[in-house]
Amino acid sequence: MNRRRVTVGVAAAGVVAGAAGLGVLAMPAGAGPAPDLPAVSAESLVESVVTAKPAAFGGTVEVANDLGIPALPGMPQLSDGDSKVRMWTDGEGRFRMQLPAGSAERTVVDDGAQVWSWNSEDQTVTKLPHDAEDRRRVDEAGKSSDPVALSREVVSALQEFSEITVDGTARVANRPVYELVLTPKPAERTVLREVRVAVDAELRMPLRVALLTNGTAAPAAQIGFSELNVGPQDAGLFSFTPPAGAEVKEETAAEPTEQDKAKAEEALGQISQQVVGTGWDTVLVAKATPELLTQFEQSGQRPQTDRGPRRAEGDVPQGDIQEMIKQLGKPVSGDWGSGTLITSRVGGALIADDGRVALGAVPEQVLVEAIGQVK
Repeated sequence: MNRRRVTVGVAAAGVVAGAAGLGVLAMPAGAGPAPDLPAVSAESLVESVVTAKPAAFGGTVEVANDLGIPALPGMPQLSDGDSKVRMWTDGEGRFRMQLPAGSAERTVVDDGAQVWSWNSEDQTVTKLPHDAEDRRRVDEAGKSSDPVALSREVVSALQEFSEITVDGTARVANRPVYELVLTPKPAERTVLREVRVAVDAELRMPLRVALLTNGTAAPAAQIGFSELNVGPQDAGLFSFTPPAGAEVKEETAAEPTEQDKAKAEEALGQISQQVVGTGWDTVLVAKATPELLTQFEQSGQRPQTDRGPRRAEGDVPQGDIQEMIKQLGKPVSGDWGSGTLITSRVGGALIADDGRVALGAVPEQVLVEAIGQVK
């Protein structure tokens, strides 16, 4: 197996998810004139976003991306285009989320005792115990579609490295909001121009976050509520009964064995990663060990798809991840080595042939500098 193909394949999932994660965001501002609201300081709004606590609500979140990322089967929130997510919470930890997945839908319900995940495509239900680790996994999966969680994370990470202002008022989901704007300080090297967060004037809860890049007035990505009903929700939304005929898979929270721990440590040891830079300049760099690359080469395993015929023996199947990455990127080389550069409106990824990867919302030169620090 070709080492370059292996390296690209190993990095593919992280590249796509990381690039999308830089701006999985969507939706137009609410209709009507800007509301007349009392003056408020930028510092006060930042504090509100960072410390925002869950409130009981139900609503529709609209996601629309223009990142330069092609459609990804089953993951519309991570590719260019529009999608909607429905969510409800009781403000006390119970919630329900319905996400589109192509022509199907995935529903996640946390009833306070169990976490249920329903996939309508394969008619399966996964039941998880409600412990800290399981809830964390669910939270991470839904964060990219939650304006409150995403705004809190972005503002917390960037406030120290930004010029922060209040740019008037607007309406989101027919509610009056303040427009909080974070702009990179002059020393920051990034392809992003600003992040805008719409903060509810009454609840002080983020309702929308938008990511804008240099050279265009339209957001590259944006996520926010198009409908919002604040207050107690129907308790029935936070209970779940598996549909008739569904296959129910129950996962346990059993403690990992010493063998499991050893395998996990070995796997982690084969991919080293670090963060280079701070603020808007942050670049995540990682490297797979030669042993891991050799294992992939010797295994002869490659991502497969059921779409399209194979090419000649030994070639990569049409439509697989490796081929997609090659089509998305361009070959590059320099003192640091050689590899593939993939760019989007919100950043890029540099994948070296020797297993190194650099990912960030930065220009190519910053990626090159960062990957050069990984030996």
